[in-house]
Amino acid sequence: MANVIAVLEQREGALKRVSHEALTAARGLADALGGEAHALIVGPAGIDAGDAATYGADKTFMAADDALRLYQADRYAQIAAAQVGAGDYAAVLVPATALGKDLAPRIAAKLGCPLAADVTSVTHEGGVVVTRPVFAGKANYTLRITAQRCVVSLRPNAVMPAEATRSPAVEAVAGASGDKAAVAKTLEIKQPERAAQDVAEAAVVVAGGRGLKDAESFKLIEDLADAVGGAVGASRAVVDAGWRPHAEQVGQTGKVVSPNLYFAIGISGAIQHLAGIRTAKTIVAVNKDPDAPIFKVADYGIVGDLFEIVPRLTEEIRRAKEG
Repeated sequence: MANVIAVLEQREGALKRVSHEALTAARGLADALGGEAHALIVGPAGIDAGDAATYGADKTFMAADDALRLYQADRYAQIAAAQVGAGDYAAVLVPATALGKDLAPRIAAKLGCPLAADVTSVTHEGGVVVTRPVFAGKANYTLRITAQRCVVSLRPNAVMPAEATRSPAVEAVAGASGDKAAVAKTLEIKQPERAAQDVAEAAVVVAGGRGLKDAESFKLIEDLADAVGGAVGASRAVVDAGWRPHAEQVGQTGKVVSPNLYFAIGISGAIQHLAGIRTAKTIVAVNKDPDAPIFKVADYGIVGDLFEIVPRLTEEIRRAKEG
């Protein structure tokens, strides 16, 4: 019998969706091991630990310190490694976000154990077994970890959060002391001037590609996203051209999304892009090329001029919402 612990991610004192995903995976792995699922929250005082219990945490460890409101790499890693080292854990789960991709290898190095990075599933069969897509999603790589303990970073949107409510049990733990030994310190996080939804967490994503021809034409995407209450996304070609920020990039080298509805406007459907939208529930594609690869994965496809179709679609959606 061994336990599993998930290191949760918070922003401004609230747990992010990826934390719910990590807890769901930890709960499933702990059940397979016959152990408990624990959570570790590092951040400012006041975070609702009951949220962790809702998604299956038998016990939540809280390292509360207002100085840890922003991610501090050295202190976060010290706290996590100390907590894991003091317990009987077979696996440490960390969301594979920008923060998690920095934190997970630090924890693994401090514990002297293997790291399985950016995986899409984690189970147990004679050891912890992880799966990760390779070759732009054409194949899956499965690895069995035989070490007694490992760190696993879980790709966002790979696991659907599922409630498995436990009685809240919270235990305070000490934060790593002092910043004098820190190699680097996070001072602030600058948000873009235009507040935007994160494509990785949005329920609806409206993404544009090179078919829009120029950056100014992305106003069509913004208007449609506003009409449906969704986030704006972009293909890699658009981001490389400097039309949109990297934070909006969807695909293998951008963000993996799992919305209820995904609009692909003027996107041909390169395999790298398809790797980022494979878990979208419904895909609507608009493209003038009837042979575009995007139509092979789309649930609904419209062949035609996006400059005529998108404004009409936006108008009809707004009219329908107005009743």
